[in-house]
Parts: sequence; structure tokens; C-alpha cells
Amino acid sequence: MTDTRTQMIETMRSMPAGLDALVAPLTPEQLHTPYMAGEWTVAQNVHHLADSHMHAFIRVKSALTAERPTFALYDQDDWAETPDVKNVDISESLAILGGLHARWCALWDSLDDEQWQRLAVHPVDGERSVERFLEIYSAHGAGHMDQIRRTLAAAP
Repeated sequence: MTDTRTQMIETMRSMPAGLDALVAPLTPEQLHTPYMAGEWTVAQNVHHLADSHMHAFIRVKSALTAERPTFALYDQDDWAETPDVKNVDISESLAILGGLHARWCALWDSLDDEQWQRLAVHPVDGERSVERFLEIYSAHGAGHMDQIRRTLAAAP
């Protein structure tokens, strides 16, 4: 395994704990207040990470087990407005992320060179390798944690 892959996998492995530490001290008001116009609340970001990473995990598993599967799209903004996002405690999504990332990292750790190059098809962006999924999602969690920090910084 390359050093770059190993670093990205470690980023994936540590993301759930980092996110938990970031949001643990927040009050319900801080979690659900839209401090910035056009930005999600902290809770919406946490639930989005669980939704998005579940989708991506399934897409990776599909790429590993089927020939060039095309995956379905979803509207993340619509998903951020569903009743579960507004009514379910973020601890549920944090638990999903913890378990999901443990599984995902075990999968990443086990892949051979050929498996890293397996492809899935994004209906808009085209082919995406398993390795590309790692690149995208190792950065995705950090990006949303930065978004949460910006949101909190905008609080009065």
C-alpha cells in the first residue's frame, strides 16, 4: 500500500472521533441554529456526513463486486431537510459514522492494487475508481468539520 493511501485511510479512521470531539460540547441550540445564511446547521452537517458516507461505502462495495456499476444520485440539500435530520439526536449519526468508518477502513486496508482501480460510474461526473473514493471521502469529513467551525464562529 502506498504511503498516500495509508495517510488517507488514517484520516478516515480518525474522522469520527474528531467530529465527536468537535460537537460534543455543543448545546441543542448551537446544533440547530442556522448561524449563516445558506449554510447548514451543525446538526445538518453531522447527519449529512452519515448519509453521504453510507452512500459512498455502498458505492465502493458495488465497485468491488460488480462491473462498472452506475450509482443513483441523491439531492443532499433535500436530504438535509428530512424529518430525521431535524428530530434525531446527532449521537445516532455519530454512531453510524464510527461503525461505518471502522468497516470502511478495514475494507481499505484489505484491498490489492487491482481492487483500487475498480470503477463505478457517476451519472454526472463519469468513471470513479475505488482509489478516487478514498481521496474524496478522506477530505470530505475534514471539509465539513471546517464548515462546522465556520458556522460556530459566526454565532453571536
